[in-house]
Amino acid sequence: KQQLLLVEIRKILKEYPDNDNYGSRRMHTALAQRGIHVSVRTVYRAMKAGGYIHKYRKPHGITKATTETQERENLIKRDFKSDAPMTKLLTDITEVSCADGKLYLSAVLDCFNGEIVAFQMHDNMKKELCIDTVRQIVNRFGRLQDVILHSDRGSQYTSEAYREELKRHGIIQSLSGTGHCFDNARMESFFATLKKEKLYRIPTYRMTREEVKSIIFRYITIYYNRLRINTANPDGLSPVKYREWYEKQPTASVA
Repeated sequence: KQQLLLVEIRKILKEYPDNDNYGSRRMHTALAQRGIHVSVRTVYRAMKAGGYIHKYRKPHGITKATTETQERENLIKRDFKSDAPMTKLLTDITEVSCADGKLYLSAVLDCFNGEIVAFQMHDNMKKELCIDTVRQIVNRFGRLQDVILHSDRGSQYTSEAYREELKRHGIIQSLSGTGHCFDNARMESFFATLKKEKLYRIPTYRMTREEVKSIIFRYITIYYNRLRINTANPDGLSPVKYREWYEKQPTASVA
């Protein structure tokens, strides 16, 4: 039985290169989606026997600017769930070391399904990086009246130019409490996943920014959003599949 299970596990791992990041729980969900119902423990034993249980490098801490302008209300309050798409968004910046310098990734995550709905990459982390990310969302979805966009209190997010950009598009700003990293934990979790599953497994410090940009772009747009099992969504649906399912429901147009 274990050998037959390993055959199915290998099929799933070969479907897409980044599937080799699947642990026993995510693999258990993938098998269930294919009509193969066994316990998580059975999956773990089979994966361990096949040499598919990996130990990951621990992610490095993320350096953040600490400049503040004024206190603002935290509208999220660590409630990272949403009943409908594009109502509650999270954003942050992370950095990657490349051969020709640092690469900074600004991303926006939808709390409804975990989808990365916008992301930009620059060679610096100035406010323009965050403003360009906001403009990308607007170009995709149009005016975002009363949509909440949550971030930490970095100088980019508290700058007058950034706040004016949000107001221009009807976006409501929410900011984490001072020094409270867990106030944006779900966004931080995405960056940890990106690094654990992709960036820590390749020598980015030997690669150019453009090469790393291409890798990040493919990981987010092709794999993370569309193919990767997301255990926070019903039946482990990927973010895009869950959104597409929601949009087909009769109540979606009312939400």
